[in-house]
Amino acid sequence: MNKTQKNKATSYHLGQLKAKLAKLKRELITPSGGGGGGPGLGFDVARSGIASVGFIGFPSVGKSTLMSKLTGTDSVAAAYEFTTLTTVPGNMTVNGASIQVLDLPGIIEGAKDGKGRGRQVIAVARTCNLIFIVLDVLKPLKDKAIIENELEGFGIRLNKTPPAITVKKKEKGGIAITNTVPLTHIDADEIRAVLSEYRISNADVAFRCDATLEDLIDVIEGNRVYIPCVYVLNKIDAISIEELDLLYQIPNSVPISSREWLNVDELIEVMWDKLNLVRVYTRPRGQAPDYSSPVVLRRGRSSIDDFCNAIHKEIAKQMKYAMVWGTSAKHARGQKVGLEHVLEDEDIVCIFKR
Repeated sequence: MNKTQKNKATSYHLGQLKAKLAKLKRELITPSGGGGGGPGLGFDVARSGIASVGFIGFPSVGKSTLMSKLTGTDSVAAAYEFTTLTTVPGNMTVNGASIQVLDLPGIIEGAKDGKGRGRQVIAVARTCNLIFIVLDVLKPLKDKAIIENELEGFGIRLNKTPPAITVKKKEKGGIAITNTVPLTHIDADEIRAVLSEYRISNADVAFRCDATLEDLIDVIEGNRVYIPCVYVLNKIDAISIEELDLLYQIPNSVPISSREWLNVDELIEVMWDKLNLVRVYTRPRGQAPDYSSPVVLRRGRSSIDDFCNAIHKEIAKQMKYAMVWGTSAKHARGQKVGLEHVLEDEDIVCIFKR
């Protein structure tokens, strides 16, 4: 496909080929037939905390050392490869929020095809709220490209948002394509070819972004996950200051040394920002706010209703109204709100019952 020149005569054919390739990859990832599924022995981890962070990387890049020091959990670390053979969970507290950290076994090239139990490792990564790709600073770009390719092949989209494309099937009327922005990467023939490959002959397709063919396939497949990612460039104690300056040019990266514990504070700050969490402080009636133990919610699910349910599911039923102080309130003296009000980070809430 890379050698085929793209023009009006070949665009339909290229669209079909890319769609067929995506379907074959899906069948490799989730093979049909009998037999037990599941992540496999040692990979099924009980969830805890408000969010989870998965450590992914090649063997012996320092994942276990970093995880052990962050959480106090004993994840075996040694100078030889494949020290970690199963998922090792741990917990750390950041800004009052309990965050689960998962030290995943080292992956190898070809992991998405099942090499080195790679499928089980990446399957656990799909369920995380944030991925730390831990890289050796002596060869960061090469390893970064390989790991990204493995995760992409398993349906994980790093540091991306779901494309603004809707495909609405209908009973008749053929294919109707609309777009609110110019499409510079895809044309109508390619769109029809992809839909034809997925046996979609009647549908309304709306583009609200300058999408690619791969974006359209992702939407049709419907099994992609979009996860924020931080590239942790470990072992900076082995390089010079000039080389460190070059590493900072890699987007979404944080250079650290897990052995010497250098720049880990910045890594924790970036982790908090990427997780996009909202801290809400409670204020009992007639008392000062309790800043010691905030209720931590995920942005997008941070309404008063979510806040009540995070404490106890009966509170929302008994609530008459709530008083909110902070960024989301319209007035400095506080605002009287209902269950649908959306809270912001470090808001203060007082619940009034019926």
